[in-house]
Amino acid sequence: MSNSFRAAVVTGAGRGFGRAIAAALVAAGTNVVGIARDKGELRAVHDDLGAGFMPLAADATDEALAQDVIRQHRPSLLVLNAGATPHMAPIHEQTWESFSRNWHADTRHVFTWVRAGLREPLSPGSVIVAMSSGAAVNGSPLSGGYAGAKSAVRFIAGYAAEESRRAALDIRLITLIPQLTPATGLGSAAVAAYAARQGIDQDAFAAGLQPILTPEQVAKAVVELARDPGSAPEYLVSGTGLRPVG
Repeated sequence: MSNSFRAAVVTGAGRGFGRAIAAALVAAGTNVVGIARDKGELRAVHDDLGAGFMPLAADATDEALAQDVIRQHRPSLLVLNAGATPHMAPIHEQTWESFSRNWHADTRHVFTWVRAGLREPLSPGSVIVAMSSGAAVNGSPLSGGYAGAKSAVRFIAGYAAEESRRAALDIRLITLIPQLTPATGLGSAAVAAYAARQGIDQDAFAAGLQPILTPEQVAKAVVELARDPGSAPEYLVSGTGLRPVG
């Protein structure tokens, strides 16, 4: 890779965007520590990707884990993609536990790894990519606190970028904001819920999302932006490509 990353960490690496990102990085010559809770999913990824992928079954929100992985593997790229599948229901059918699910997973793990990266700190020239969601821009009335949790991810990355500048750490923060896609398990569940709410079938709803964003397109975007020292802080990514925010 140009601006080569010897080692990277990808959270949520067992499936969906995370698996595709890990595959793209390994193909580019980067050793990837892939973190997810599901040992079986990680084993399957390792079987596909080989020795360049180190599976680590763990809870990505664990502060000690983040510190230990950074100190042991010295990654120069963190891709913070882990998250919980939101409970799909309107606000009055949520409980606080279901509503706040993504705050305890998506937001907390981004906070945990960004904090660890600044405090260690990561080496100069390192990059942290935080995965947000189009829900942070457009809202998502059937997924509880998901939109707010993903919006907080954007703020955390922005705050960390400012602290990196203040301390002259030369750690670059990028937030990626993917549009809704039925090409992942989480997205497929959301498409089904919103199609049912509108009284149409899933194919009809998905037709409004064309061209469909694929995990491979997200992975390509992550690799390209991580390589580019002139990248913007935030990008929307859809089936038509990347667009900087602001």
